[in-house]
Amino acid sequence: MKDLDFKDKKIKKILLIRLRHIGDVLLTVPTIRAFREAYPWTFIAALVNAGTEEMLTGNPLLNEVLVFDPAWKSLPLGQRLKKEMNFLREVRQRGFDLAINLTEGDRGAFLCWASRASEKIGLTKRDGTLWWKKLIYNHELPIPNGSAHVVDQILEVPRHLGLNIADKRVEIYFSPADKEIIDQLLMKEGVGARDPLVHIHPTSRWLFKCWRDEGLAKVIDELQATGKVRVVLTSGPEKKELDKIERILEHCQTHPLNLAGQTSLKQLAALSRRCLFFIGVDTAPMHIAAAVGTPVIALFGPSGEVSWRPWGPGHVVIKKDLDCRPCGRDGCQGSKRSRCLEEISEEEVLRAAFQFLPKGENPSEFGDP
Repeated sequence: MKDLDFKDKKIKKILLIRLRHIGDVLLTVPTIRAFREAYPWTFIAALVNAGTEEMLTGNPLLNEVLVFDPAWKSLPLGQRLKKEMNFLREVRQRGFDLAINLTEGDRGAFLCWASRASEKIGLTKRDGTLWWKKLIYNHELPIPNGSAHVVDQILEVPRHLGLNIADKRVEIYFSPADKEIIDQLLMKEGVGARDPLVHIHPTSRWLFKCWRDEGLAKVIDELQATGKVRVVLTSGPEKKELDKIERILEHCQTHPLNLAGQTSLKQLAALSRRCLFFIGVDTAPMHIAAAVGTPVIALFGPSGEVSWRPWGPGHVVIKKDLDCRPCGRDGCQGSKRSRCLEEISEEEVLRAAFQFLPKGENPSEFGDP
């Protein structure tokens, strides 16, 4: 397919639609930057699902973040139609010249059409199964190569439009108030401003991505036993995540700080920025930690590290090279437990962690910290 060229078009307002999960939205930042660098004086807005907007709010690359709430579909029909129609009216009132659906999703296609932009671009399959999208888009782009990292997958869109890709950094912005809240939470636990911390976020909304509770507890105890760092635990606010944190704490012999369920996404970013390094699984907080420049140790099981590894240099991915992974399934034979995660050892995680500890006394059997 011949690349399109929009560099010379007089475009005053651009809408970038990315209706995906939290991490997917954050990894869109390099694509947003490509449009901003090509159109420095253009009004650029992102349209995302409710619950993901903190990945982009405060980012100087954007003029506005529009938020669509999928939960509206659970409202009574009259209320749902009222909210959705009001939202569509707001989108139309912006007067976008160019609207781009950065996924192949149907809802994004509809919102692209509803924007009434003169130029509408979307991703489509070449097999003709979604022929109706030809009625929506002025220009169709092929669905990106799924074997590349998600950052590079999304960047295929500006590349097809002839835009220059000079800066692939992923960044997230939090406010001084977010940092102050984290400082206060840590202060209540007796943590000073210069005390070294390790951030561990062991949970995911999909628990089959998570590592063994007893394994993580041993890692926590070994790290704290060095006397060089304190560990701070976080999680999402859902009961299943909070319960997992409690199970980990039951296995611990030491006492890590527990901020599970107490932080917003931006406060999570402020906390990660404050820490020496981050340990976690394939989930949004892993991408947030990488985005604030904190070294990440990421444990990968059923999901693929090629597409989802922490973005940027200096991170460590721990995985098992089994023929069956990455399978993307919810555990082996639907068991919710994955052999590829179960077989990751505490020693492997500790070796990686000790690379980032301050040098000095207290050597360990797992490596020299």
